[in-house]
Amino acid sequence: MMMKQRDNLKHIKRMVLKVGSSLLADAKHGVNTAMVQRLAKDIKRLHDQGIQVCLVSSGAVALGRVQLGWLDKKLNVHEKQAAAAIGQPLLMHAYQKAFSELGLVVAQMLLTKDDLRHRRRYINASNTSKTLFAAGVVPIVNENDTVVVEEIKFGDNDSLGALVSTVVEADLMVMMTDVDGLFDANPADHHEAKRLAEVAQLSTSIMDMAGDVGSSFGTGGMKSKLDAAKIATQSGIAAAIINGEKEGALLQLLAGEDVGTVFTCGSDRHSWHEHWIANLLPISGKLILNRDALDVSSVKLEQLESLEGDFDKGECVELWHQQGLMARGLTNYNAEDMRKLLGHGTQDIESILGYIDMKSMVHQDNLVMVERG
Repeated sequence: MMMKQRDNLKHIKRMVLKVGSSLLADAKHGVNTAMVQRLAKDIKRLHDQGIQVCLVSSGAVALGRVQLGWLDKKLNVHEKQAAAAIGQPLLMHAYQKAFSELGLVVAQMLLTKDDLRHRRRYINASNTSKTLFAAGVVPIVNENDTVVVEEIKFGDNDSLGALVSTVVEADLMVMMTDVDGLFDANPADHHEAKRLAEVAQLSTSIMDMAGDVGSSFGTGGMKSKLDAAKIATQSGIAAAIINGEKEGALLQLLAGEDVGTVFTCGSDRHSWHEHWIANLLPISGKLILNRDALDVSSVKLEQLESLEGDFDKGECVELWHQQGLMARGLTNYNAEDMRKLLGHGTQDIESILGYIDMKSMVHQDNLVMVERG
């Protein structure tokens, strides 16, 4: 179901609910039990209305910090992994207890970005979620922090929520945080700041409204939430930001009431192939294009000014112009061959390399434009 306006939220059948660490972890007591119980009650009510909910939960690393006394310590990757290993069972135990008291079964799904880059593993995750939904189970997803490294990290659980929304084929992704939604200025500094009730397109001006400061327990500020909303809406999934500290906000949102900020689906929807290139594949290099490449549909040799990285044919690279990042795409030649071709024209490819694969460096079918930075 493509959500075009807030009132459409009354008719969703499946949603992803992402909850931030600031709502779930307490520096003194660890798990915020009252919040977990409230989440369970809200999800139970939605379950009784026939709405399937997948919960994407932050909090494992934050809870591990509390247990280890590392509240003010800057953690390296391995310390984050250790904290997650301690916090994850605490978090799941709290969920299992709260949901079981309401007669619901929960399941844990731990994912890395690498799981979603591979088509078979992506499908396996999708099939598992559908099986759980069919059995009336509430899937609880978190990044597999105990094994993740920077190269396969989602970056924050906002983007994880958006990517999981595509996996489970949700109608809506809701990001529950400690602010009322997206404002046209920082409400902490500007009392006259106004909340945006509905956003039809995540334009550059909208993206610029976001700062990038999260809470003391979270990694995802407003910018990460807008980035996640863009991933979701371009995949045909509506998104919303609501204040999870306000009791009843989730149910009010799904009743079509004016709470939070709703991001509706526009006309810039990505195919799965485009989504895969734009959001899932690792970046192996960079192509810097000349001034003739202001608007590219494919990358010709004549448009290539320089390149960075040691990529192979078929790997994903970023396309940069003097005005910033333009696109991402899959290469038709490896970096070594491209360096040999620099400064020449398309007609010279075969004579220089001894073969010609494609006339373009990146074909238009494998190129996805991105918002210029």
